[in-house]
Amino acid sequence: MRTTARRFAIVVLIFILVLPLFAAPPAAHPVADWIKSGVIYEVNPRTFSASGDFRGIEQRLDFLHDLGVTIVWLMPIHPVGQAKKKGSIGSAYAVQDYYGINPSYGTKDDLKHLVSEAHKRGLKVIIDIVANHTAWDSVLMKHPEFYKKGAQGNIIPPDPDWTDVAGLDYHNPQLRIYMTDMLKYWLRDFDLDGFRCDVAGDVPTDFWENARVELTKIKPDIVMLAEANKPELLVKAFDLDYAWPFHSTLTDVAENGSPALTIPSKWSAERERFPKGALEMRFSDDHDEKRAIARFGERGALAASALVFTMDGVPMLYNGMEVGDTTESFAPALFEKLPVFWAISERRANFLPFYKQLIALRRAHPALQQGETEWVENGAPDRILTYFRRSAGEEYFVAINLSNRPYAGVAGAPDGEYVDETPGRDEVARRRVTLPALVLGAWDFRIYRRVR
Repeated sequence: MRTTARRFAIVVLIFILVLPLFAAPPAAHPVADWIKSGVIYEVNPRTFSASGDFRGIEQRLDFLHDLGVTIVWLMPIHPVGQAKKKGSIGSAYAVQDYYGINPSYGTKDDLKHLVSEAHKRGLKVIIDIVANHTAWDSVLMKHPEFYKKGAQGNIIPPDPDWTDVAGLDYHNPQLRIYMTDMLKYWLRDFDLDGFRCDVAGDVPTDFWENARVELTKIKPDIVMLAEANKPELLVKAFDLDYAWPFHSTLTDVAENGSPALTIPSKWSAERERFPKGALEMRFSDDHDEKRAIARFGERGALAASALVFTMDGVPMLYNGMEVGDTTESFAPALFEKLPVFWAISERRANFLPFYKQLIALRRAHPALQQGETEWVENGAPDRILTYFRRSAGEEYFVAINLSNRPYAGVAGAPDGEYVDETPGRDEVARRRVTLPALVLGAWDFRIYRRVR
């Protein structure tokens, strides 16, 4: 009996130890429908308008609404540190006071009015939170215990190259309380709709998870966007993160000539790595990169956007890219004031209508939002992408040429009739076509809706 009992105990123990290996991976944090169907627009307040302030943004709210975006993300709005600053102005990501407003942007009342006016137009507003580090002349420097220290006991940057900022140490429980209270303040007093969190992956995940619990007590229906590519962040804390690997792969293909088939390969790898149902922000342009139009050229920039806006996840536009603006944003421009040259829209008259039509198409069709994605074969996988998006009884076929060579061949689309709904094409081109025959010019793309 003792031998039998011992064997039974051993079997139970093995079962307990092995069961977690076969357990289902964690699901992603539940995400509101308005986020899943959303379109994000990143605003750099110092460059978005000639005045470079909240009122300048407010004056363009009708423009953003007409463009079709739904979530307005304001880059950091706080006072900028001057100690050890880079450039003549300094980086907005070197925050001097988390509770303050950059005086060049306006007042707290100006921000409240901007948020109120955005809400009247059905737009959500989120602000950038830089929780990983502060400026060297931050008001928090009166609490040196809040900061990371080097071997000599001196406060250090979070990264050796980030010489204009000092790293925060989340081992300190009082810092966690301070930062959580600060987030609650902005959400409660300004009626914001959430936060974009800078370098979120370098801040402890449990801090974000605890902060999310506290924030949803104030306003349950918020969005949390992590500047990270870290699966665990999407389990409890964040609604979406950055599709950095997808973005990098797209750049390698469109700018450096890597095979186009590496894009679906990377997409599949990311799906395997992340929690089921995880949502990512997709983009081809932002403040940390050279402008897409500079990297890919005019036609390449539009082709990249056609990809971003017909993929799963949530797409993002950055600060004038919808008119073909070439004004740089990354260093050293990140530390200066280089306003968007809105008049370039006259030179690139096709850009704004294209983006309006592309956004409207995406927002009107669930298949192009979070529908199923199926990559299909074509005759030139080194430069052509072909895939289906399906949901709610509708089916779209997308073909994109990520090269300067024309393509005439076939794609793995079922025989049948499709309607050409490609943005930027005249009404004559919006005709019924028969696939799988496919013809694309250099940097060309097609978005077809299957009708039978």
